[in-house]
Amino acid sequence: MNFNELQLHPLILRAITEDGYEHPTPIQARAIPPLMDGNDLLGSAQTGTGKTAAFALPMIHRFAQMPNKGRAKVISGLVLAPTRELALQIKDNFDRYDRKTHVKALAIYGGTSKHNQIVKIKRGVDVLIATPGRLLDLMQMRVVKLDHVQMAVLDEADQMLDMGFIDDVKKIMKSLPNTRQTMLFSATIPKPIERLAQSLLKSPIRIEVAPQNRPLETIDQEVFMLRRENKKALLTDLLKPNQFSSALIFARTKRGADHLAHYLKKKGYFSGAYHGDKSQRERERVLNAFKAKKIHVLIATDVAARGIDIDQLSHVINYDMPETKETYMHRIGRTARAGATGRAWSFCSPEERHLLSAIQQHIGFKLPQNLDHAYVIPANQAWDKGSAKSQPKKKKPYGSRHKNKSRSYQKSFKPKTHKYA
Repeated sequence: MNFNELQLHPLILRAITEDGYEHPTPIQARAIPPLMDGNDLLGSAQTGTGKTAAFALPMIHRFAQMPNKGRAKVISGLVLAPTRELALQIKDNFDRYDRKTHVKALAIYGGTSKHNQIVKIKRGVDVLIATPGRLLDLMQMRVVKLDHVQMAVLDEADQMLDMGFIDDVKKIMKSLPNTRQTMLFSATIPKPIERLAQSLLKSPIRIEVAPQNRPLETIDQEVFMLRRENKKALLTDLLKPNQFSSALIFARTKRGADHLAHYLKKKGYFSGAYHGDKSQRERERVLNAFKAKKIHVLIATDVAARGIDIDQLSHVINYDMPETKETYMHRIGRTARAGATGRAWSFCSPEERHLLSAIQQHIGFKLPQNLDHAYVIPANQAWDKGSAKSQPKKKKPYGSRHKNKSRSYQKSFKPKTHKYA
């Protein structure tokens, strides 16, 4: 199938043809036709499969057919995204696809001044891409009105759930017309997302492409078992010149990301940290430098990294093991995009072995263990001994403390008396 068969607006076809796109990805080929017919949709797809275009192209198609002159610029399309990085990425995609049309898209998000966003909204916008918090703020200020929305999208719904945005999302969706067309996209569809979809979608078409329990075959995955204190040394051993082009490293905490970036800079690596405590300007500066190959190592937290879209990313490194199996899939999905190959390395300490076990159970096989490094822990020796330390101590039954004491201990115990008694 090629894009011409999807019967998109000619101006959209001209834009995507100039960009070199001929054939839609599987999620695009399956999602665009029912969306063009006006159906609601529940879509599940891996990161990097082209799902943004799957909802952006039908939206632009509908609004491009509406007359431009003589009509008020009301918000006709709404896209909700969990992070400002993802909102900006979606905005960039809209700008590419709608550049030949009169359709205008705008991204609004927190962490920056409201004034400029308000000015742009008052000038008129067709598609508003927003994070839930900033959108609710502007709705309460009566700057944003959503009573003319025809198409609404919830992108990365599982991440919104993890970040506690679901209540905000429900408030926003209640303000939309009942006649709207609604799309919900999520990398995973746990039960809370199922319930949300049932409450928001009307007889949706359900599409699943590359489910999360099947990792991309183009990613070479390995696990390195080692002590926590040896992780930095292993990282510098692996990040040797001429062995990688760019590496996205995941740390569990913001402080950990800063600490690791500082350590790598001292070792001579061009690196930067990327997390929520950085200002928007600093985050954009670091991300742009990484995309331009001015820095080769980016250390990020999971929340901040959601929405990062980087072509030709050679390595993803789990410096800290992800807390959930779904997060693991999101992380490794940053590499091997658009048919390319990539490598995903996971550093697993004894304290994190239970996280590795959950991931392996989820994906259905054991990750290959890399034994060719100086800090390996043999699986049948210190590994099992070390992992026992991370297990919580079992509480003894009530009263067992006294029952288990030997009689000899009880007889030898004498209450301490004061010498002046």
